[in-house]
Amino acid sequence: MPGTQILVNELVTKLRKRKVEGSQATALLTAELLRSVISQLKVPQTNQAETLIEAVKSVGEQLVAANPVELAVGNIVKRVLHVIREEDFSVATNALRGLVSSAGGDNRDTAEHKDFRAQNVAAVAAGPPSRPPSLHSLLDRTPDSAIAHHSSYIGDSFEGKGKSDRNTEIWKLKHDVIRAVNELIEDINSCHEQIAEHAVELIHQNEIILTFGRSRTVREFLCAAKEKRSFRVFVAEGAPKYQGHALAKDLVARGLQTTLITDSAVFAMISRVNMVVVGVHAVMANGGVLGPVGLNMVALAARKHAVPFVVVAGTHKLCPLYPQNPQVLLNEMRCPSELLQYGEFSDCMDFSIGSGNPLLNVVNPAFDYVSPELVSLFITDIGGYNPSFMHRLIADYYSADDVNLPKKTTS
Repeated sequence: MPGTQILVNELVTKLRKRKVEGSQATALLTAELLRSVISQLKVPQTNQAETLIEAVKSVGEQLVAANPVELAVGNIVKRVLHVIREEDFSVATNALRGLVSSAGGDNRDTAEHKDFRAQNVAAVAAGPPSRPPSLHSLLDRTPDSAIAHHSSYIGDSFEGKGKSDRNTEIWKLKHDVIRAVNELIEDINSCHEQIAEHAVELIHQNEIILTFGRSRTVREFLCAAKEKRSFRVFVAEGAPKYQGHALAKDLVARGLQTTLITDSAVFAMISRVNMVVVGVHAVMANGGVLGPVGLNMVALAARKHAVPFVVVAGTHKLCPLYPQNPQVLLNEMRCPSELLQYGEFSDCMDFSIGSGNPLLNVVNPAFDYVSPELVSLFITDIGGYNPSFMHRLIADYYSADDVNLPKKTTS
């Protein structure tokens, strides 16, 4: 894939140099790149799904290694892998149904064939083997061996197909995967509008809403509620980058009554607040979240004063990993210049005599981890959920085989 490798290298460079800001932008670029990789990949007549999976994994390893802290990259890679497995299962299921139908019209319909049809009808309803069973299929799940039991029978039937039929099957799998990836891209693009539809249900008249830092999802959520509700917004400024200043300006421009407060004033103001609504960097499998540094302080203040702490996040931020997973980097250190200018503190940064250590150290973490016990509710583009249900929701978007991507080795 010489053509797509150029695109891969370009995105790797952007991720490594932190040229892409925001989980949504990162997720979109990743999904669009993987769509290009899949569309330009030459798929053999056999092992089509395996070929697609290996190609996506190879690209995904490069992207994740370029910026491990941007979990949206790995999320999209694993979502696409799940799509491939689902579509491959769907193609196999349709072929299986065709075999069952043809066997039903055959005069040689033996007892074995009848048993074959009965088992596979149950297997089709059960879902793909690599995917955890959904809630509505847990009660009637049949063993996954139902399909494998007659794999040789299916293989023999496919051997009789002509070349044009096999080419059609190859084209159909790629077409279905690309269509599903297009739907994923559309979901990422429209997630803000989908989440904002729930705003009127949560925000009531004359309430005070507190938010932290800057989030487009939060902005659209609050502006949607303004169409039918009158309320006030407290915006914590989100030092050291002070992104709350930009959000406050955006809200005022959209006609919302807004009050800007310092981060250190959150505990002092939280008793007047009816609800905290925040955006996050990622939602972990246990229901905990990664957000901008200082968010845990806001969550603790909300818990102390029994104020609901609501997280708004698109499904592309749902991460199948747990915080203790070795693949997860919970934080990264940003440039000290965000906190202070070197010229103002140059005398403090001189190396001390003897030890060789600077007299002043600057630590500037980017993220906070908020435990699930501090989160009251998640609002996603597919609905609202309790933190305890997030692992079940995440299981519907990822395959167990793809949760832990192998690390890219460098020579």
